[in-house]
Amino acid sequence: MNWTLEVVPVPVTDIDRAKEFYAEKAGFKVDLDSEVAPGMRIVQLTPPGSRCSIAMLQGMPAAPGTKETAPGTLHGLQLCVTDIEAARAELAARGVDVSPVRHVGESGWEDGKGGTWNSFMTFHDPDGNGWVVQEAPSELSER
Repeated sequence: MNWTLEVVPVPVTDIDRAKEFYAEKAGFKVDLDSEVAPGMRIVQLTPPGSRCSIAMLQGMPAAPGTKETAPGTLHGLQLCVTDIEAARAELAARGVDVSPVRHVGESGWEDGKGGTWNSFMTFHDPDGNGWVVQEAPSELSER
């Protein structure tokens, strides 16, 4: 049996502001924006080419046996692209405050591209949730 990661909840304070950021600036596709019950809303978005989506919830109680995550505390979600410089240019052109491309070198993080699997950039959503973008040598379907 496969266990596929398909949706990651992202905690936000303002669901409309977050939806605008992820759709307009980060370029994610809006899959769903629905009030599932009175006062309970789900907005689900998917990064281009990804099989995993993010979901932002408003007014929904935490699932039994789970804890709520505070807005701005989700860090390290990682996206992969095959051209990090083009991806950075696209995010910057859309108004995202994105870091320079960096790699891990002999003295830690250094500016510029590194070797295979060693080029990264970061950005944050309006609540401070942090994303890492890594350059992959090929599309996922080819690895």
